[in-house]
Amino acid sequence: MRRTPVPRPGGPGGRAGPAAVPRRVLRWGGLGLLAAALLLTAAASLAIGAEHVPPGKVVSGLLSPDDSQSSLIVRELRLPRTLLGLAVGVALGLAGAVMQALTRNPLAEPGILGVNGGAALAVVAVMSAFRVDEVLVYVWAAFAGAAGAAALVYLVGARGRGGASPARLVLAGAAVNAVFTALTAGLMLLSPRTFNGFRFWQVGSLGGRGMDVLPRVLPFIAAGTVLALLLARPLNALGLGEDAGRALGARPGRTRALGAVAVVLLCGSATAAAGPIAFLGLAVPFIVRAAVGPDQRWVLPYSLLLAPVLLLGADIAGRVVAPGELETGIVTAFLGAPLFMLMVRRGRTRDL
Repeated sequence: MRRTPVPRPGGPGGRAGPAAVPRRVLRWGGLGLLAAALLLTAAASLAIGAEHVPPGKVVSGLLSPDDSQSSLIVRELRLPRTLLGLAVGVALGLAGAVMQALTRNPLAEPGILGVNGGAALAVVAVMSAFRVDEVLVYVWAAFAGAAGAAALVYLVGARGRGGASPARLVLAGAAVNAVFTALTAGLMLLSPRTFNGFRFWQVGSLGGRGMDVLPRVLPFIAAGTVLALLLARPLNALGLGEDAGRALGARPGRTRALGAVAVVLLCGSATAAAGPIAFLGLAVPFIVRAAVGPDQRWVLPYSLLLAPVLLLGADIAGRVVAPGELETGIVTAFLGAPLFMLMVRRGRTRDL
């Protein structure tokens, strides 16, 4: 009797079957929708504020600027703010996703783990001690502070039994961040000049930055972005565990080192440019993983697009919800704190 061959689940040659095609198409479609949302949010950031600028005047202010009030508002105030929001959003979204993948901890975030606090402390210390007013100096100081904070949190969290578990890292990060925040506040109170220059920067804001800020931090953000995206496959292998990752050809030590470099580049640049903006790096990867799953090949691109959409949206909300202007960092804290509590309440603190 002749045996009928049984078709393989993956189709001929092990290729993905028809059921895998719609999911991939949906993911690419989601990226396209996010890209469109990013363009619309950037356009809204140029038009909406204390003084509404019609779309036609926004376009003319960008393409053929003149001395009119609307043209000056678009070119001198809102364009630098919008471009900086795009860059900082990309940096914080990717940094949060990489940190959560490296630590296998869904609560890992540059603000919660003290990385932003360390960068802010270093910038304020340099400002207070040397009285410099150069963004590039702040960037290097922020790199040093972010790297030092990350190392300190890991050392504190890894002590004792159990090693650097997710809960221990969060507790260590909260403690280190509290110390850094107190030291930063003390330095600013001891130096009135520092306080006046950075009281709004410490909260986290996209406003008040000129067009000269972005070119100084953009090379570092670009380098961190490229490095983070190249780590998608190694991070997937690392998520299976050290032994399984090595069996797949990954090098956990090198992946962690390169991931740490990417996080320092992204967090240091973003903090030096806009101040410590909290919860964005926590919320974005959480939302993305709920939509596309844990595959870092999708989590990282989605985080790259979603984070600037949310950051610019928070910045726009801060312009219109109050008679004056509410700083962007305050708006993101209002939105991110309930999400953080919801994650803890639902028990989403397990390893990734």
